[in-house]
Amino acid sequence: MSRNYFGTDGIRGTVGQSPITPDFMLRLGHAVGRVLRAGTKRPTVLIGKDTRISGYMIESALEAGFASAGVDVVLSGPLPTPGVAYLTRALRLDLGVVISASHNPFNDNGVKFFSAQGQKLPDAWELAVEAALLEPAHWVDSTGLGKARRLEDAGGRYIEFCKSCVSNELSLKGMKLVVDAAHGAAYHVAPAVFHELGAEVVTIGASPDGLNINAGVGATAPQALVQAVREHGADYGIALDGDADRLQMVDTTGRLYNGDELLYVMVADRLAQGNSVPGAVGTLMTNMGVEMALRRLDVPLVRAKVGDRYVLEELAARGWQFGGEGSGHLLALDCHTTGDGIVSALQILQAVRRQGRSLASLLEGVSLFPQTLLNVRLAEGSDWKKNAKLAQTQMEVERALGDAGRVLIRASGTEPVLRVMVEARDAQQGRSCAELLAEAARG
Repeated sequence: MSRNYFGTDGIRGTVGQSPITPDFMLRLGHAVGRVLRAGTKRPTVLIGKDTRISGYMIESALEAGFASAGVDVVLSGPLPTPGVAYLTRALRLDLGVVISASHNPFNDNGVKFFSAQGQKLPDAWELAVEAALLEPAHWVDSTGLGKARRLEDAGGRYIEFCKSCVSNELSLKGMKLVVDAAHGAAYHVAPAVFHELGAEVVTIGASPDGLNINAGVGATAPQALVQAVREHGADYGIALDGDADRLQMVDTTGRLYNGDELLYVMVADRLAQGNSVPGAVGTLMTNMGVEMALRRLDVPLVRAKVGDRYVLEELAARGWQFGGEGSGHLLALDCHTTGDGIVSALQILQAVRRQGRSLASLLEGVSLFPQTLLNVRLAEGSDWKKNAKLAQTQMEVERALGDAGRVLIRASGTEPVLRVMVEARDAQQGRSCAELLAEAARG
């Protein structure tokens, strides 16, 4: 019987439970290898991973699966997700494989894939893999088995790539930075990037033990960075998540900047350099204050579904280059094919340096709207879209908010919960409207 293993960002789950088991990972490697072999006689794939202890098990199983299908493997060891995407393209390989559960705790893990061009793969490719998983294995004979080798300088190559994404004139000399690597995949590369560009670097979250990834540090727990920036009197703090494709930043006052604000800074800086920015892509959750600020720059914001994959699809469809999410997934396609926390941080620091202004100053024209988000548990089998009372209440709320707010109602993809979000210039009005909607949703 058919099963959909792929979610919005590859295959992910709890280690030791299907599908994050060694037997499935061997089958997955074999199935992906067969799909690759259909178009290439002797494919080569790159496997990178974050610092979870389960990465060893999954890496070995995938390697065996690929070899059994006649696919060669290059192993990078711990490397950020965007580093795998870059090296797959730079080394002219056929596929990039990342073993990571991103910002999840250590007991989760997953696998995601990048094309030869360093981009997320389309649904059709995932469907081909799903179909191959249902077929009997076709083990190649001894003469056709794939080989494996280790890429010893993977980290160094990626460090040089990150530095190449900013102007050769950029120097961070005189700047003190705290870099939080979330005990994850960038623990050994992120501090080096900023240090080699001249910054004084204080590092936290850079001592992985296989079990502490994202534990109280990183982009999903930025309070550790706020505290460290204040403690060390740093100019800025940079927090990455476990696989380093997400970014949060802190300034010397302890103010935290999210992805929506950082997207605005990137776009405004490109405009300041005389570059054309025909539009930017956010998500349904992108703050309305940022949308209005971009509009004042004559840059329209288009909203995609929540998830960097959907932001990327929208950018590709429109031929635009800049997009992101409040969570810190930022896309600057004039630099990289995928979201990259280190590269994004460099874009922000470059804007600060070449405009001679602080990050707070660059955001003076942006006033975030307060957001109220309520979760409403739904009765089993209920269809919130047919709730007439909710529809009527939403119309009334939207009329009351006018241009000073907006409403977003969407079902959770993982639990029977309705997410009710109201964004309003007036926080009290937003809270009242959200509560009215939540009450109507309960029926």
